[in-house]
Amino acid sequence: MSLPDIPLGRRVVLRYRLPAGYPQPLTDVIGELVSLDPPTVRGADGQVVAVAPDRVVALKALGPRPIRIREIRAVEAAAADGWPGLERAWIDGWLLRAGRGYTSRANSAVPLGSSDGPAVIAAETLHRIGEWYTAHGLPVQLALPDRLAPIPPGWRGFRETVLLAIDIENFVLPQGPSMVRIAAEPDAAWLAMQRYGGEDPAGQEVPDIEVLTSVHNGVLGFASLGLPEPIAIGRGALTTAPDGRTWIGLTCVAVGAAHRRRGLGTLVCAELLRWGSDRGATHAYIQVEADNTGALALYRDLGFIEHHSYRYATPEGTR
Repeated sequence: MSLPDIPLGRRVVLRYRLPAGYPQPLTDVIGELVSLDPPTVRGADGQVVAVAPDRVVALKALGPRPIRIREIRAVEAAAADGWPGLERAWIDGWLLRAGRGYTSRANSAVPLGSSDGPAVIAAETLHRIGEWYTAHGLPVQLALPDRLAPIPPGWRGFRETVLLAIDIENFVLPQGPSMVRIAAEPDAAWLAMQRYGGEDPAGQEVPDIEVLTSVHNGVLGFASLGLPEPIAIGRGALTTAPDGRTWIGLTCVAVGAAHRRRGLGTLVCAELLRWGSDRGATHAYIQVEADNTGALALYRDLGFIEHHSYRYATPEGTR
């Protein structure tokens, strides 16, 4: 049969003929499409099934596999370690992060302590979280991933963000020598690009270098493309989730205004994925604000798929 053109990484059902001697002539396998030559599917149990093309009866794309709560919590834990702020504490299953106010991600509390279901936000817990942030001179702010915790009554949600993920095995890494340099620390030129990105400097947030270079139980790589000054950059954080998966998280991807739409951001991301894969990462994630349609399109084109969303919340009446 002629095989359909299905992108690798999609969830599929593969029906194929069994050899003579089996009690039934056909069988199915449902899972992630790994290859079309030959048709190869990785099942939910991790077993990989490769079938000769002449034995394939049907290959059909399915809707995305439902994401389990524990998977959301696991990748959120890896992401929290990849951008941890400067101080952290646990209160009733909530991880509190403080980073001198630089980025919401480094200055919010996220529910990571339970594996059984959505976190319960007791009034006493909110009070204790508020006291901790007040002691650090910061407004109280929650980060609420899908299905992990609801927005508390009397609070407002804002800045919806999509976390996209990819199995690195399904990503075709660039071949040949790389033009992208990856260092353990950002230099002055990297920091200037991260702050301005070729845009008007007015109103741009001053980066906190300590927050940018902080990681919890992980390794950082700062990618630069272009000499003598970079025209594209990115940051990779290599951390391991509680379920044992090692993730490479992409942040701070920026391309100078005069050099956009030439595939440079894609090249930087690809080299960070290679860097992470060489160090044991099997999966990657990136967080994109839901209204940033251009960035979402870029990462979807790379093969990232939506894993879940999260939003921030603060008490009504606060900014």
